[in-house]
Amino acid sequence: MDFIFIEEMRVEANVGIYDRERAAPQTLDLSLTFGVPDEAAQDDDITKTIDYAVVIARIREELAARHFNLLETLGEFVIGLLLDEFRAPWVKVSIAKVGIARGVKRVGVQIERARQEKQ
Repeated sequence: MDFIFIEEMRVEANVGIYDRERAAPQTLDLSLTFGVPDEAAQDDDITKTIDYAVVIARIREELAARHFNLLETLGEFVIGLLLDEFRAPWVKVSIAKVGIARGVKRVGVQIERARQEKQ
């Protein structure tokens, strides 16, 4: 399996349970790695892979329109988007809040999932 990665994509998102977090969007760093069909490289055909520009635009669009209490829930949402809408066979996401705690650069989660094929 081949993989595409997107590293340290900065997004603004409404996430958090504390009043200060709910007051305004927060800056998040997202890093994604997801599987793509091997045949895309063999055929040099964008239609046989996942277009990372479309993935980036969809994530930005969805995160601008939603609120998540937990980073874990936001991560599961992003993974679901890649598995279901883009048909990625495998996804790993890392999401971090930037500068959220004094003396801490980033706080975040990592989640990894594979698409379950229906029998």
